[in-house]
Amino acid sequence: MNKKILIIDDEKMNILALAHFLKPQYDIIVSTESVTAFETAEKHLPDIILLDIIMPELDGYGVIAKLKASENTKNIPVIFISGLNSPEDEEKGVLLGAVDFITKPFNKMLVKARIDTQSLLLDYKHKNEKYENALLTADR
Repeated sequence: MNKKILIIDDEKMNILALAHFLKPQYDIIVSTESVTAFETAEKHLPDIILLDIIMPELDGYGVIAKLKASENTKNIPVIFISGLNSPEDEEKGVLLGAVDFITKPFNKMLVKARIDTQSLLLDYKHKNEKYENALLTADR
């Protein structure tokens, strides 16, 4: 079963470009409005979120703050993909809970590599949780 990636970006061309090279390996969910992105994440519970920062109404920093405040979405890895490229922007994203920060225009191989890394980390995390549960069960 493919992992699910939620792309949150108000620019449809960015979504199309990302979905084009990610779709064979991942199931893609899209939100073009930052104000509904949180509800989309809660509904679909994606494995990874790609999040733009500069969006109307609520910026990506506001979206990630909502995601990290929710029990249901707080552990979903968020990767910022943004036209912002200052060290301060990247630092702010990481401090809010992002696992990575990619600048636009993005290199598709770099994006894919970073997503694949997060995917592997999720696999290891889930395997570790299974082993921990098995050990706890065996101790009883």
